[in-house]
Parts: sequence; structure tokens; C-alpha cells
Amino acid sequence: MSTLQQYAYRAASVLALAALLGACSHGPHPGGHDVTLTGAQEVPANTSMASGSSTIRIAHDRSVSGGVRYTGMLATVAHIHEAPAGANGPVIVPLLQTGAGMFAVPAGTLLTPPQYASYRAGNLYINVHSAAYPAGEIRAQLKP
Repeated sequence: MSTLQQYAYRAASVLALAALLGACSHGPHPGGHDVTLTGAQEVPANTSMASGSSTIRIAHDRSVSGGVRYTGMLATVAHIHEAPAGANGPVIVPLLQTGAGMFAVPAGTLLTPPQYASYRAGNLYINVHSAAYPAGEIRAQLKP
């Protein structure tokens, strides 16, 4: 084998090992998916024409990041709540309004172990409230 072939072989082996170690990493990986918020998902459902999209992510270390964008409503507050689909539950993460039509998770937000277990079971949701719908105008379950 030539020196050039040996170098190429070693380089390929190092890259393969790096890829394998990266795939086996136990560091924080974002969980969740982009979801669409609607009035039909609220409990009880409503006929609001408002809508929203969430980019909230929950990592294996229980850290929470991301936010929510919404249109078609005059929002007052937004939260992450703990309850399964079809039920209402308590606020566990108040979101911060960061601009017109946007709320964000406060920096450094971390779920407790029981809250993270609820997330893994599909029992967290996000909703955006308004004066017209003080209990929540649009909602979506956060999916692990």
C-alpha cells in the first residue's frame, strides 16, 4: 500500500470513528416537532380563526428552548401547560412576548423530572390566550 493510500485509509477511519461517536452521544438532543396551534385544539374547542406555530424544543437534559408565532388574534399571554390532549392543566412555563406575534421560552428554562416525564408521555401543551378567550384561544400538544 502506498503512503498516499495509507493516509487516505487512516483519514477515512478517523472520519468513520468520529461519525460513530457523534451518533452515540448522550448530550442534549432537541425533542419535539413543529406544531400548529388552532382554536379547535382548545378545551373546550372554539371557532377562532387565529393560528400559530410552535418551534419549542425539549432536550434530554430537560432544557426548553424556542417559541411561538401567531396571527389573527390580539394575544395577552402564552404558556406551556401540563395536561393530556382533551384536558386543561396548570401553567408550568410562562412565555415571554418578544415582539408582535411572538412569544419565547425564557433563557435557562429547565423542566423538573416529573414535568419531563409528562412531556415524554405527550402531556404538555402550549396555548396562547387573548381577552376574547382568556382560558386560551389557540393550542397544540407538544410531541416528544
